Amino acid sequence: MSSRLISRRTLLRGMLGGSAVALALPWLESMGVSVARGAPVPRRFGVWFWGNGVRREHWIPATTGTDYVMPEELRPLMGVRSHVSVLTGLEIKTATHPHHSGMAGILSGAPHQQVGVTRDTIVSTFAQPSLDQVAAQHIGGETPFRSLEVGVCKFRGTDEGTTFQHLSHNGPNNVNASEYSAERVFQRLFGVTPSQQILKARQSVLDAVGTDIQSVQRTVSASDRIRLDQHLTSIREIEKRLAREVNRCAAPLAPTDVDEDGMGRERIEDKNRLMSDLIALALACDLTRVFSVLFSSAGSGVVVWQAGATDGLHLTCHTEAAPQPIVHRATVFNMQQLAYFLGKLRDTPEQGGNLLDSCSIVCTTELSEGNTHTNDEFPILLAGRAGGRLKSGRHVRSTTKANTSLALLTALRAAGCNLPEFGTAGGRVTSTLSELEA
Repeated sequence: MSSRLISRRTLLRGMLGGSAVALALPWLESMGVSVARGAPVPRRFGVWFWGNGVRREHWIPATTGTDYVMPEELRPLMGVRSHVSVLTGLEIKTATHPHHSGMAGILSGAPHQQVGVTRDTIVSTFAQPSLDQVAAQHIGGETPFRSLEVGVCKFRGTDEGTTFQHLSHNGPNNVNASEYSAERVFQRLFGVTPSQQILKARQSVLDAVGTDIQSVQRTVSASDRIRLDQHLTSIREIEKRLAREVNRCAAPLAPTDVDEDGMGRERIEDKNRLMSDLIALALACDLTRVFSVLFSSAGSGVVVWQAGATDGLHLTCHTEAAPQPIVHRATVFNMQQLAYFLGKLRDTPEQGGNLLDSCSIVCTTELSEGNTHTNDEFPILLAGRAGGRLKSGRHVRSTTKANTSLALLTALRAAGCNLPEFGTAGGRVTSTLSELEA
């Protein structure tokens, strides 16, 4: 049977709990002649951020190039190694202040903006837009959502301004808050509220659009049917996970995400998996091309109990004696979560490859080591191949303490942002890291 062409903007529609719902489709061969003939899929840009730095002795590879040995804190990324480049020796060139300067410098290429004082420290915000919003200005206008912001580890509170609490900034004290509820992210993407999920014996979005699904399946090619089945299976799995979360709630008529296990410990891995799967779906459906993941905030107080911690990570960075084994194990845990996220993108097929092939993702933190608050030897990973514009699978090291903004401009240009420069003051650059450009 020959397949008909269907619009790239085709939505599957139905009713759920008395409300209209719409479900976007992934890229299919049947979505127009240009796609069927091999036109490139869109490039995407993302930021994946974790707080409190790393332990340098377990992070920095001994050699450069493609044959380097991954130190222990990078080893969880072994499965996605070919899609990740490790950048070392770079330095934040803006004003130095614990956490504040590193967070603003690595995410905006500009100094932090002080807006007050508190206790023995300052209150600050971003003076310039963050990386993700710079990208959104260039590549975020062709999708239903200009950008998508999610958080994983629970924010524990601070009085030091938006720099400590938020990743995505439009400008001073103007933020795009990360969403920490997987249910609300699902609602935003697919138009289904938690209360609607409970109605009609937890009828799913797929059930609601079932007639449209059958209609599309009858008219597309065999390879498109396989791709569509994979897409629908992913959505069903997310719905099942959300249902399991809601079933554990004390008040089923007003379900919320379950953030802790029976011992009061934050279920970080479960939440990371769910948020990772949702971002992969959003990208596969072309609902957005720009995203940010605030895995844990700057100076995060998350208790990484999986690493043997009983105190928040920020406090542990200050109180644990060298060589800080708990901080080290917490970094390994963080990279395990990043590995799941990148692996999910890699394992999501797309025309001619996978989602990670089309992405340019900056993975970083707000300082080098948490116990010293250093802004040199800054930990940066660039993940993805940006549609063939980024070289990957290598360790690139600066021997001159070059500006971290070089890496940021490299990632932005690779994603299709035609910027002549990036950053301000000491963070301003006009060139890139040529070693990473394909």
